[in-house]
Amino acid sequence: MRKIDKLDALLLGRLAQDARTGVVELASALGVARNTIAARLRKLEDTGLVRGYRPDVDLAAAGLDVQAYIAVELEQSRLQEIINTLTAIPAVLEIHTTTGREDLLVRVATDTHAHLQSVVERVLDTPGVTHSVTTIVLTSPLNYRVQPLLDHFTRDAGWGRSTPPPPSAVR
Repeated sequence: MRKIDKLDALLLGRLAQDARTGVVELASALGVARNTIAARLRKLEDTGLVRGYRPDVDLAAAGLDVQAYIAVELEQSRLQEIINTLTAIPAVLEIHTTTGREDLLVRVATDTHAHLQSVVERVLDTPGVTHSVTTIVLTSPLNYRVQPLLDHFTRDAGWGRSTPPPPSAVR
C-alpha cells in the first residue's frame, strides 16, 4: 500500500475540483516544479491510487431523477454469478458486497418510479436472489467525497520534500 503525503493530498484535492487542470497550473497553485507534479501524477496513476479522470455526471440533469439502493440477500454459492447478472443491468451504477442480512448493496438510477420497479423486479427475478429491500434516495446533501479524509489522513505527513509548503498551497 502506498502512503500519501500532504502534497499528494493537495494535488488530489485540486484534481477533484477540476480533473482537467493542467500540470503547469497545478504546479503553480501548489508551488512546486512542473516535473514534480508530473512525476507525482504518474506515480499516483501507476500505483492505482488514481484510477482515471471521469466527468462528474449530474444524473438528475440527464433525466435520471430516481435513485435508490437495493439491499440484496442471496444464496452464497452464487455470488459471482449474481454480480455478473446485475452488472448487465444498465440502471445499476454500483455494487458493494456487505455484511449483515443482505449480501449486496446495489445503487441504481432510473428516469421514473415505474422503471425503478422494473429494475427491482429484474433483480428479484435473478436466480439466487432470495430477498431485497429498496430504499429510494430523496436528496443527496453530501455527495461522494474523499478530500476531508485525505486531509485528515495526511495532517501529520510531510510535504514530500525538506522545505515547507508555500503559503499559496495550504488551504
